[in-house]
Amino acid sequence: MLSAQFCSAQTGLRLGVKGGISIPNLQSSGDNPVSAGWSTSKGPYAGIVAELQLSDRFYLQGELNYSSQGGKKDGAQAIPTAGYEAFFPVGFPVPPYLYADFYSEGKFGYLELPILLKANFRLGETTSFFVNGGPYFGYLLKAQSITKGSSNVYYDAGLTQPFLTAPISFDAEMDIKDELKKFNFGIQAGIGLSLDLANENRLMFTVGGNYGLIPIQKDEVNGQNNIGAATATVAYLIKF
Repeated sequence: MLSAQFCSAQTGLRLGVKGGISIPNLQSSGDNPVSAGWSTSKGPYAGIVAELQLSDRFYLQGELNYSSQGGKKDGAQAIPTAGYEAFFPVGFPVPPYLYADFYSEGKFGYLELPILLKANFRLGETTSFFVNGGPYFGYLLKAQSITKGSSNVYYDAGLTQPFLTAPISFDAEMDIKDELKKFNFGIQAGIGLSLDLANENRLMFTVGGNYGLIPIQKDEVNGQNNIGAATATVAYLIKF
């Protein structure tokens, strides 16, 4: 804080809040069938921002954000059989995966700390265009698996060889936080417009994205996916 106060006296420090939307997806990072087929979902993206001016053009921007991550898929998908071997007859070969037709969604919440370098380009007396980028560090706060629908269970991805005599319900909500790694590390970048207001306060509109470099699952049998999201936010910063 003393360092920040000293720097603010020399160049300029702004603190503020930001909020917007996250459009996350789970990117497959292997050939595991559980990893495939995910599409984008939506969720909140919000936090606090500190911006330290380094020169006429460059700024150091630190953030602490709540980031929605995850994805969804609907249709035929793989189910790991690990842990369910006792349900198979003795001597019966247990396949690594079975398949069913249902809806599933992964909803994850991360606390993320990006450290970004921002380059500012003046468009007018009060308006600027900027680009930013840098690393971020993430900590998993929550992780839910939500499934819906009913289906038979099949031996094959084409759903032609039924395993059961009748469909079963897949309606369930499960906490899967213990199945995922707590920490992540990735990259974040964005572009946007800033508007200088009275008293050197600032309004910023940013579109960008983030991508985690570490696969999130602890056990590869549950897939190998990287988190990532497109984001759109607005921030209000106060000059100190």
